Amino acid sequence: MKVVLLQDVKGQGKKDEIITVSDGYARNYLIPKKLAAEADAKILNDIKNKEAAKQRKIELEKKAAKETAEKLQGVIVKIKIQQGADGKFYGSVTNKDIAEALLEQHGIEIDKRKLVINDPIKAYGTYTVDAKIYPEISGKINVLIHD
Repeated sequence: MKVVLLQDVKGQGKKDEIITVSDGYARNYLIPKKLAAEADAKILNDIKNKEAAKQRKIELEKKAAKETAEKLQGVIVKIKIQQGADGKFYGSVTNKDIAEALLEQHGIEIDKRKLVINDPIKAYGTYTVDAKIYPEISGKINVLIHD
């Protein structure tokens, strides 16, 4: 009997997967415990529609990520930092500082967790920060630290 799994079933498969099991296993265990439903045309169509919607959502997210990566080309984020009496910063420039400055200066919103700073920024100058916008899509942000 062909059934569609409604939940992950150990040893059988993952949710929304179509599997073939014995009639007794399906009727006496999987279906009564709401772990699976018989694979009829309606359920198969629902799964197909869910998969199509999921693919559409992924395509839209990739398109938005590519647009954001293109916007980051040539963008310079300027961050003004005051230094202490000994000529050093009291902290470092963080992902949060860069994300806030990027939104404020250029209107581009990127989650601070997606910014990758290789070494702590603790001095004046120009730095390049990677932005991992989406899997396999990234951009670079130029950051200018000045007083």
